[in-house]
Formats: sequence, C-alpha cells, structure tokens
Amino acid sequence: MARRKYRMGRPKSDPLSEAVDVRDASTLDMVKEAITHKQVRLAYQPVIAAHDLKTRAFYEGLIRVLDETGRIIPAKDFMPQVGATETGRDLDCLALELGLAELARNPGLRLSINMSGRSIGYGRWMQTMHRGLKRNADLGQRLILEISEASVIDLPELVRDFMDQLHPHGIAFALDEFAAGLTSLHHFRDFYFDIIKLDGRFSRAVATDGENQILASAVAQVARAFDIYSVASRVETPQDAEMLKSLGFDCLQGFMFGAPSIQPPNIQTGKKAASDRSAA
Repeated sequence: MARRKYRMGRPKSDPLSEAVDVRDASTLDMVKEAITHKQVRLAYQPVIAAHDLKTRAFYEGLIRVLDETGRIIPAKDFMPQVGATETGRDLDCLALELGLAELARNPGLRLSINMSGRSIGYGRWMQTMHRGLKRNADLGQRLILEISEASVIDLPELVRDFMDQLHPHGIAFALDEFAAGLTSLHHFRDFYFDIIKLDGRFSRAVATDGENQILASAVAQVARAFDIYSVASRVETPQDAEMLKSLGFDCLQGFMFGAPSIQPPNIQTGKKAASDRSAA
C-alpha cells in the first residue's frame, strides 16, 4: 500500500487565536502609549504588624497603568510580555519616580517599591534614584526596594553590588516571592536583605494546608535566626492571619487588611511608619 504523502503548509487560521493576538497587541500599544504620557499611578497596599493588626508597618507601592479613559489595565494582561523589555524598564523607572515623590510629600510614610533585577544596570533607573536622593537625602531611610528571588538567582553578583552601593543611603531591601522557585538558604548568608516576603501561594489557605504550614514556619524561623524581618503576603482570611502570626511572621499583607488603592495614605508627621524592628 502506497504511503500517503503530506504536504507541510501554513496551518489554517484560528479565529480565536487571532482575536487574542490582536487584543494582546492592542493592550501592549495602550501600555506603551500610557508610559509615554506618564499615565501611571502607584496603588498603595498596607503591610500590617502581626502583633497588632491596627499598626501599619509600611506600604507597598504597586505600579498601575491607565488606559485613555482612566481605567486601570490589569497587570496580568501585559506584565508577562514586557517584563524583559525596555517597556518593563520604563515601568520600573516610573514606579521609583512616583515612590520617591510620594515619600517627599508624605514624611511619615515608609514605602516599598518593586523592581526587576534587569533594571539594576539600566542607566535611567539609577539616574532617577540619585536625582531623588540629591533633592532629599533622607528619603532613603524610608524606602524599601523589593527584588524577586528569581532576579537574585539570575543576577547574583549584580544584585550584591547594587545592594552594597545603595545600603549606605539607608535604603532597605526585601527579597520578594521567596520560595516561589529554586529557593536557596545562601540568600540569607550572602546577601544583606532586611526583609523577606513569603510567596503568596504558601500563605493562602495556610490555616488548613499542612504542607504550607511547614514551609511557612521554616521561612519564618530562618528569617528570625538571621534577624531578617518576615512578611507573609496574600493573606485573605482571619484564620490564615492567625496561623501566620503563630508561625512567627512579623508582618502580614493581603486583601484582608486592604486592597491596593491609588489614593495615597495620609500619615501624620511624627508618627512611626513602621515598628522598631522594621526600621532596620
């Protein structure tokens, strides 16, 4: 029996895939346009002291991009595509610029800002930092930079030199998304992180998930042994909050304590923006 021959040709178009591609391209165009015109905001989410749920240790400033109508474009719709691009670096620069401006405006605020390890060698990011510190050298004392564990793994020497350069300005560093990937305890020995943030997937349902309890407990204990401030993120229920507190976490963050808001927090000058231990 003769073998049937198949000709390789262009696959038939998939209307759904094409529609998704068009939507994604349109979203990325909107993001680039918003960045060009600085149509971005910070959304502020409180980080709460575990020992006293009425005390805000600090706030995390999360970058938000607005479309032409002023609506927020969901980060999940563009972040995976822009993270390694020039657009991603521009977003990091704008987040830092907005964060420094808010710290200058609000003297009682202590604020963390996310950044990618890829922005460490980006000239405009460092220029933004030095410009802000030149205007007000005290801003560094209230600024926390959050760097993901993935960035530390990918660029260890660059991250270490970067931290050594900025620590003298009083800037604190948080190891973000800890335990999300190839976790290594040498992060605690080789890097001088002031804060460690447990990846949110291990905080959620921790009250009933025995495996999450084991991992979260280990992270909290190691952080305490190295005198590093520990934060559990994505806390959504009182039961999870109580469990994480009992496991030894210093701070809790999540929708239970407040969703990110583009309205900047109003903190009175002279009041502590963080507990004594968080002011490392």
